[in-house]
Amino acid sequence: MARYLEVSRSNFYNYLNRLKRPFGNVDESLLSFVFLTWSNSRKSYGLPRILDQVNTTDSRHADRTAPDLVKRDFETKKKNEVWVSDVTYIKASTGWLYLCVILDLYSRKVVGWALSNNNDSDLVSKALHKAITLRNPGKGLIFHSDRGSNYCSDSVRRELILNRIRRSNSRKGNCWDNAVNVFLNLKDAYDHLFDYIEIFYNRQRSHSFLSYVSSDQFELKEA
Repeated sequence: MARYLEVSRSNFYNYLNRLKRPFGNVDESLLSFVFLTWSNSRKSYGLPRILDQVNTTDSRHADRTAPDLVKRDFETKKKNEVWVSDVTYIKASTGWLYLCVILDLYSRKVVGWALSNNNDSDLVSKALHKAITLRNPGKGLIFHSDRGSNYCSDSVRRELILNRIRRSNSRKGNCWDNAVNVFLNLKDAYDHLFDYIEIFYNRQRSHSFLSYVSSDQFELKEA
């Protein structure tokens, strides 16, 4: 057949391989993210909105990433030694909201958090600013997150450098841990999350890791 059609066998087999992978060398995890974004928008997002979501969460960006300084060692001996952070998607009747949380590994206390309609560097910066204002950490603190462009942006890097905080990046995480509740809007979500984080989680919720006391109680006991 190749002889009669005057094509080489190698080109024919290359063609068959392309049929097996219609998207060429596109990262399959990225394709999954695109599909999830489209599905979770109730199949209403078109190409521009999907591309916007990919651009704000894709770890394959030009910003500089940092080495992994934590390496899955999540035990610390003092406050403000290692902070870890991630962004969670929360469903609202108006669309998706994004919650950035920063935990101190020492006590599992939420030391900073921010909520926004956009998953961008400004969201991370706001949570980071709250944490720095609250804790006033000394030199040497490690700030550990995934490699998302929101965490590796110029503005976040500058904030960390100015406060003598070391960056640490793991591989890209999976942020599809959506909350059970569906909130009405940003204010409704903020009010509920403030009550959960500031009143219940930090002050009342017992942690098995902390011998079943709350984060605040643990820090007061160890002070």
